Amino acid sequence: MDASVGRETVKRKLKSRHMQFYAIGGTIGTGLFVGIGGGLAQAGPLSLLLGYSITSVFIFSMMRCLGEMTTWIPLPGATPRFCSRFVDEALGFAVGWNQWYNCAITVCAEISAAAAVIQFWNDTISPAVWISIILVLIFIFNLIDVGIFGEVEFWFSCIKIVALVGLLILSLVIDLGGGPTHDRLGFRYWNNPGAMVEYIVKGDTGRFLGLFNAIVNAGFAFAGIEMIAVAAGETENPRHNIPKAVNRLFWRILFFYVLGTLAVGVLVPYTDDRLLNGGAGVASSPWVIGITRAGIKVLPSIINAVVLVSAASAGNALLYSGSRYLLALAEGGQAPKFLLKCTKRGVPIYCVLVTGSLAPLTYMAVSSNSARVFSWFANLVTTAALFTWCSICIAYIGFDRALRAQGINRKEELAFGGFFQPYLSWISLGFFIIVIIFNGFSVFIHGHWDVQKFVVAYVGIPIFFILFFGWKIVKKTKFRNAKEIDLDTGRQLDESTEYEEKPKNLVDRLWAWAA
Repeated sequence: MDASVGRETVKRKLKSRHMQFYAIGGTIGTGLFVGIGGGLAQAGPLSLLLGYSITSVFIFSMMRCLGEMTTWIPLPGATPRFCSRFVDEALGFAVGWNQWYNCAITVCAEISAAAAVIQFWNDTISPAVWISIILVLIFIFNLIDVGIFGEVEFWFSCIKIVALVGLLILSLVIDLGGGPTHDRLGFRYWNNPGAMVEYIVKGDTGRFLGLFNAIVNAGFAFAGIEMIAVAAGETENPRHNIPKAVNRLFWRILFFYVLGTLAVGVLVPYTDDRLLNGGAGVASSPWVIGITRAGIKVLPSIINAVVLVSAASAGNALLYSGSRYLLALAEGGQAPKFLLKCTKRGVPIYCVLVTGSLAPLTYMAVSSNSARVFSWFANLVTTAALFTWCSICIAYIGFDRALRAQGINRKEELAFGGFFQPYLSWISLGFFIIVIIFNGFSVFIHGHWDVQKFVVAYVGIPIFFILFFGWKIVKKTKFRNAKEIDLDTGRQLDESTEYEEKPKNLVDRLWAWAA
């Protein structure tokens, strides 16, 4: 029986521009503003650029898989429901709770990162003040109405996009000698102190470890990128808007992540002790450090304000995503039924409150070093995100098998189709598994054992498998037969969409392209 019968459910109130900018907002958080500093300090500029570029390829491949499934069946909290339907209910249960926990912890990571940056900017005010303000705001935005949430996220994303475009342009100006000091940097820091850090050990092995560490660092920066699919159940015309968002993801990754890593790599030497996880352990955004080194006095404060907006935006989006994952679990009978309660405006109120219940963990940043707390959260989030991406690839493989077994013509019936499939999903799955296994590699090198680092790097692995095998044993679930997989329930063939007026001028065409 459909769990939505006889009760208030989520509403399709997210418009095209909400969806497109939510897609961007999910990929731009404090990982790009702050966490990238740790990657630069431990890998060097070239390794950082390569690590993010390599990870980008597999992230985009995974998102093509998710986009194809979500366009076919747009469901709220799509990933766990796809895993249950196309592979095994146990996988849906495991990834659903894993991703809920991921979102809830990432809220803490984003806000603790903001606290770390503010301490660099102003250490006279307790981080608890900033943490409290941000938490109150994101709860308000999530509890009122999904349309309000979409509008807030739209404007937050606009601020982040404008800021990042401005930072990329400013980086080019500073690099070419256009700053107050008129010092032309070029690729000076790639030569001295160097392009690749010898991480932990010397020689080529050390440089390879630095590159791999940059790949792990990128995992945190990209965490949450799959949030496009979470909003599918509340998006107008998902068969049009979801493919649009996924297709443009490539250019957004290229522009913001790849060019962003290149920019910070030419602005700041990896030996600067203000970088997160750098020599002195003082947390700061590499963008702020680069601008400060260039002699620009006012702008660093503005950038810190943007980081605050970024933290609020990411926390806002992640609280939303986590609540929808929890709702999906409840609708699938894998979470308590009281979580199905929605307000008349379509807000799953108990899901929001339960997801936000972990947010007070952020106050650990008050009693401990903010940079250290951020690092703990970042490692936990990275492992959880990697398991989610693996599960998306596995779900897609099951989806593809079902399409082939049931004789569905991909070219004729799929509104959005991937390329080089299912081979690309297998390759991406292999990459993510390798990163999961070796993400805590540093603790196994002689003289570098650290219990805390080991726990935060690997605790997610037993949690995921306990969830999977626990549900499988208790419920005696079986892997889905390709010919029996349900490819129709929830599928939208004919949608009642508003007439979209064709662009009349250049401004209209640019807006249509952006939104």
